[in-house]
Amino acid sequence: MGECCKRILLSASFGHREYIVLFLVMFQLVRVLGGYTPKNQTKIPAVFAFGDSIIDPGNNNHLKTLIKCNFPPYGKDFIGHQPTGRFSNGKIPTDLLVSGLGIKELLPPYLWVHLSPEDLLTGVSFASGACGYDPLTSVLVNVISMTEQLQLFGEYKERLKAIAGEERARYIVSESVYLVCTGTDDIANTYFTTPFRKTHFDIPSYVDFLVSKAKEFLRQLRQMGAKKIGFVGLPPIGCLPSQRTLGGGILRECEPRRNEAAQLFNARIQNAISELRNEESFRGAIVVYMGIYDILIDIIQRPYAYGFEETTRGCCGTGEIEVTLLCNSITAPTCPDDTKFVFWDSYHPTEKAYKIIADDMFRKYNQLLS
Repeated sequence: MGECCKRILLSASFGHREYIVLFLVMFQLVRVLGGYTPKNQTKIPAVFAFGDSIIDPGNNNHLKTLIKCNFPPYGKDFIGHQPTGRFSNGKIPTDLLVSGLGIKELLPPYLWVHLSPEDLLTGVSFASGACGYDPLTSVLVNVISMTEQLQLFGEYKERLKAIAGEERARYIVSESVYLVCTGTDDIANTYFTTPFRKTHFDIPSYVDFLVSKAKEFLRQLRQMGAKKIGFVGLPPIGCLPSQRTLGGGILRECEPRRNEAAQLFNARIQNAISELRNEESFRGAIVVYMGIYDILIDIIQRPYAYGFEETTRGCCGTGEIEVTLLCNSITAPTCPDDTKFVFWDSYHPTEKAYKIIADDMFRKYNQLLS
């Protein structure tokens, strides 16, 4: 201990205790002004993600599917300007989540061949671009279904035990945050683009079908040990550039039926989550509905308030339909400044838009993220 500290403590022992109070205040001030921040300020040991392309960091790279983006211009603004399989120009929401929680910089894909023990200890993503709650959605494009993602999680748990031992593995599984984010492809593609579901369902009944599948997934996830679950609602699907092109008419307006389906799903899944909380198996668990519809529609309707200029098309190519293979550096040059665009391609937001949405989620859902 330094001489200055010794003198203060010695004075305190003789009754001048105000000196030690002053010392502690000054020490705290130095910590703050000096930018002192622990590497991990959270008690959350890991994050696990299940869902679609919004949170797929590259699992689809390892599949025989056309739904991939591990080529330029994807990753243009990522670390090292590398296309990793993330469906954006840069980081995606799960990267921003683990970074914001102080866990690590990026959430890697579970199927990545270079996963380290530390990667496994601090969380991975099982998400697969273009999957959905409807089992048919994954089958149509040969990606990992939500059921198969749970199977991969079961495999992961065994790997975790081998690395960490049973006691620590049980702690990690129990105390981590689980993010569930999918459903857009069910409505945008499986229902509105293909004929397979329209003949059997109207929109309300199809939404009920999706909600029942989502509830089933949450029950299975809880049975596998998840206690802190964040369920991400659907965005304004009809305002995605691709959906404007396909259903918005010559003016490419937001397509109302797709937005109504998303809003209906969001309302009914919130009721379903309330029902789950009352089930015996969910006692002691936290399940939080995390809405993104309102923040994204506000960005789209008031872009200049958030520093954007373009909301109706993506940065890649014409921005009206290009996504995955159609968004490539050969046939689809990108816009000069993607920070002015809400969308990167015709389906996925830019990193800048994701950051705004992630910041909104941190503000609203600290019950789950603390």
